[in-house]
Amino acid sequence: MTDPRSDSSSVRPLRSDLAAKWCIVVLISVVLVGPSTCAAKTRHLRWEVDYRYWSPDCVEGAVMSINGQFPGPTIRAVVGDTISVELTNKLATEGVVIHWHGIRQLGTPWADGTASISQCPINPGEIFTYRFKVDKAGTYFYHGHYGMQRSAGLYGSLIVQAGEGEKEPFHYDGEFNLLLSDWWHKSSHEQELGLSSVPLRWIGEPQSLLINGRGQYNCSLAASYRNSTSTAQCQFRGREQCAPFILPVLPNKTYRLRLASSTALASLNLAIGGHKMVVVEADGNFVQPFAVDDLDIYSGESYSVLITTDQDPRQNYWIAVGVRGRQPNTSQALTVLNYRPNSASKLPASPPPTTPLWNDYNHSKSFSTKILALAGSPRPPATHDRRIFLLNTQSKFSGQTKWSINNISLSLPPTPYLGALKYNLHGAFEARSPPESFPADYDVMHKPANPNTTVGSGIYTLALNTTVDIILQNANTLSANTSEIHPWHLHGHDFWVLGYGEGKFTAEDDDKRLNLKNPPLRNTAVIFPYGWTALRFVADNPGAWAFHCHIEPHLHMGMGVVLAVGADAVGKMKIPSEALTCGLTAKMMAANNGGHS
Repeated sequence: MTDPRSDSSSVRPLRSDLAAKWCIVVLISVVLVGPSTCAAKTRHLRWEVDYRYWSPDCVEGAVMSINGQFPGPTIRAVVGDTISVELTNKLATEGVVIHWHGIRQLGTPWADGTASISQCPINPGEIFTYRFKVDKAGTYFYHGHYGMQRSAGLYGSLIVQAGEGEKEPFHYDGEFNLLLSDWWHKSSHEQELGLSSVPLRWIGEPQSLLINGRGQYNCSLAASYRNSTSTAQCQFRGREQCAPFILPVLPNKTYRLRLASSTALASLNLAIGGHKMVVVEADGNFVQPFAVDDLDIYSGESYSVLITTDQDPRQNYWIAVGVRGRQPNTSQALTVLNYRPNSASKLPASPPPTTPLWNDYNHSKSFSTKILALAGSPRPPATHDRRIFLLNTQSKFSGQTKWSINNISLSLPPTPYLGALKYNLHGAFEARSPPESFPADYDVMHKPANPNTTVGSGIYTLALNTTVDIILQNANTLSANTSEIHPWHLHGHDFWVLGYGEGKFTAEDDDKRLNLKNPPLRNTAVIFPYGWTALRFVADNPGAWAFHCHIEPHLHMGMGVVLAVGADAVGKMKIPSEALTCGLTAKMMAANNGGHS
């Protein structure tokens, strides 16, 4: 039996089935499953973050690595474990933080890893220790949350397995972990510059999609098929960094595929040729199982699906990942489900599954509305104490293109919000709270009549243990007849997704449509073009928490808000001083220490 704690990295490449045409890397990280017999423990990890030359899609460039690995090491833990990561910033000229996506950080808001919100950036040469407990089994990941470092490749997987005495509501024989991402040949710094330029220089579509950090640019594994859009067959000899990870399976077994999307921009669709997928987990919460031929996954989301290897055992089968929600200019990411003992280099008999049309939103909505909480899951409170409407708009400020919420584009202050709340610092951020709604006559179906916005650093202050509804309202962008998909991620809490709708939300018509019986618990939810999404959560975790669009350039352009939960309780918390040694908190600490910081 494999102890999930035995190795911080669950991916070990093995060169196998060398052929004249392919040099394949076989994924041997199948985790055999069984009940945990280990008591909760502290997992100590020492990480160094730096830049390395790498070839994620066979084109060399700079990536952010952890201990020389890209993606970063996979963390495997068991419910109740404490994770301690001593992180050393080896970057020459920039700070760094790491966010543990989906981990609620109960009692440890300072470890959430959000620059200017929960902590100061870790400066070059500095060491900072994250320490937090994992309280719920599920599929998670981690990533940079400073500037656009996620786009630079700072991410990895975090898997939490059920604790002793716990039993998951499904059975499987082994599992694989697939971390999905997108990749640009333009550096993240150049992307940032373009986003703040006048006029806007958009980052464009990614050059490639990556599966566990590996993809192919200007070639295809499936080039030999008649309907292939690529004429170049990929060659991997001496290019192991971009060779696909093959998933070796045995016939007539059930496997769990853990899927997570750390993409900076792309919404994705995953399909496995000839195989149904049964969805059983979403964002660390169990759902009513349902079968699909393909699955949409937005940036920030995670799923577990079960597949049964009941197809012709003489064949291998494609795993295909394509772009959804944006007009694609990026080829599918491909790898192979390798039925043993077939050669890993044996091409499947049929071409890869076709990704649904990028703008087939009915297909997307059909999938999203099938996700329901497993029977016995926590149900939402019947009513809300407070309801906040967040209008998502594209706008202009001093010539720059921005994304705004209720016509305010978020600008993070130099003093972390958590420190300002802890020490009741005045002037650290704007005292006035942002608007809780938008004008009733705002036309979400057309370009804004006034495209101008303001920037701000105000926060929404939420009383502890109150029930809060958030209505995410989408609208037309600055371009006519255009509205984009936005996946929104909440730090520090899960929320219930009560429903989706078209056009503008109205309580009179739409409240009765909300699902209060079995809505799924998530930490990330999408709003579709020209639509709304209704969320409900209990503000029971004191701290300063980001709530934002998980598309990296959109957040960089101001598409987010900050929620301050239980400010009085934050003031009584013990927070490591090294998390807050910048801005006004640094000055305060220096004054309290007689000038010595």
